[in-house]
Amino acid sequence: MSADTLNGRKRNTPVLEKELITDTDTLEAVTPETSAKVEAPIVTPEAPETDVHQPEIEKKVATKKKKPIALIAAVVGVGAIVAGSFGYRYWQYASTHQQTDNATVTGNVHQVSSRIPGTIDRVLVNDNQLVQPGQLLVELDPRDYQSKVQQATAALENARSQAQAAQANIALAAQTTSGKTTQAQGDVNSAVAAISTAQAAVREAQAGIPAAQAAVREAQAGIPAAQAQVAQANANLQKAQADYNRYNQLYQQGAIARQQLDTAKAAYDVATAQKNAAIQGVEQAQAQLASARVGVAKAQSVLAQAQEGVTSAQAKLAASRGGLQQATAGGQDTTAKRSQYEAAKAAIAQAEASLKDAQLQLSYTNITAPSAGRVGNKNVEVGNRVQAGTPLMAIVDDQKWVVANFKETQLENMKPGEPVEIKLDAFPHHTFSGHVDSISPASGAQFALLPPDNATGNFTKIVQRIPVKIVLDQKSIQGYESRITPGMSAEVAVEVK
Repeated sequence: MSADTLNGRKRNTPVLEKELITDTDTLEAVTPETSAKVEAPIVTPEAPETDVHQPEIEKKVATKKKKPIALIAAVVGVGAIVAGSFGYRYWQYASTHQQTDNATVTGNVHQVSSRIPGTIDRVLVNDNQLVQPGQLLVELDPRDYQSKVQQATAALENARSQAQAAQANIALAAQTTSGKTTQAQGDVNSAVAAISTAQAAVREAQAGIPAAQAAVREAQAGIPAAQAQVAQANANLQKAQADYNRYNQLYQQGAIARQQLDTAKAAYDVATAQKNAAIQGVEQAQAQLASARVGVAKAQSVLAQAQEGVTSAQAKLAASRGGLQQATAGGQDTTAKRSQYEAAKAAIAQAEASLKDAQLQLSYTNITAPSAGRVGNKNVEVGNRVQAGTPLMAIVDDQKWVVANFKETQLENMKPGEPVEIKLDAFPHHTFSGHVDSISPASGAQFALLPPDNATGNFTKIVQRIPVKIVLDQKSIQGYESRITPGMSAEVAVEVK
């Protein structure tokens, strides 16, 4: 067992100290005087050689020499008894307690820092001041962040306006597209019907052309017959004229009667009429041929017109189908408008998030206490320019405990819940009580910045220390709550079973 452990146990055993003080007080009455008597030299007067009382003097001197020896033996016996009693009690105490002076008071130290950059506008607390949770500690200049909140608000209103416009465009585009689609579909149907009508007219015109051409051929065939009739009528006219002329001469000569002349004259008139009728028949046949040719031309014109109507109807159909496609594209435009509306809603959500972020940044200008406690390590003043994460002060709360670093050889019988006696160097005349809360899952060396590597080849076995958390009993620290601070040195003794 090490010397520091023994010294610690001696310091942490008030009962034994009292007993030792009692035993020491008992010995104090004997030891100083006795030791003085033992250490004091014995001076004997020189006697003359002829002194008759010499034997008596020698007896007295021998008696005086025996008394210090007896006192020394008594002191040694008492000391042995006291040492034996102390040793037994110390052994009994040491077998049920584990002690260490490698212990400190620990507590929750809440670091207060700025979450945003800014300039300190006000500091509302002083060093060592008691604060409550949520209490305002420091204020930053909020004007820059207020401007950002206003900008975010304006951006949100703009996004909402754009969303409303996009939503109105959706309804308008939907109605327009529906109307255009209906109209385009009607135009397509009308164009299809016009094509059918024009095609029927084409077929009818195509059917009329052969009849007109047949009439032309018939009229052409009637002209020679009419001309033959004219020639016959001419021949008949010439004969009738010759007969009339001859009968007229005979009548003038009185060779024939008037009746014969009139008959010849009638025959001449008939022949003349027949000639005129034949001429008219030729003219009529020619007129019929011209009319038949006009009918052919008209039929061809009707055919051409009907074909043009078909072409026009097909063009209208194409245009109507283009309008229908355009109307369908208008539906796609409506889909695009809906996409714009969704994008506008996303922009609203983004603007709202930006506004919340700006408001949150503005709220960070008020730095509040994270918990109840006292202010420590305050290093901020009005006008300081701070960055995000700059430490401003610390808040130390009232929850405090002791972390004792026991040697690993002392933890065999130590368990959570076992009672602990605690002495703080700041209060050496007061003993606090507590209990073991928990034992660290690893040694302190494992949590170091550079933990040791035992596989490097130069391993030296060193007894490791394991942190043990000890919670102070509230009753034992009454009146000391504000005086016990983290970092104080402590000595602890754990009563193990």
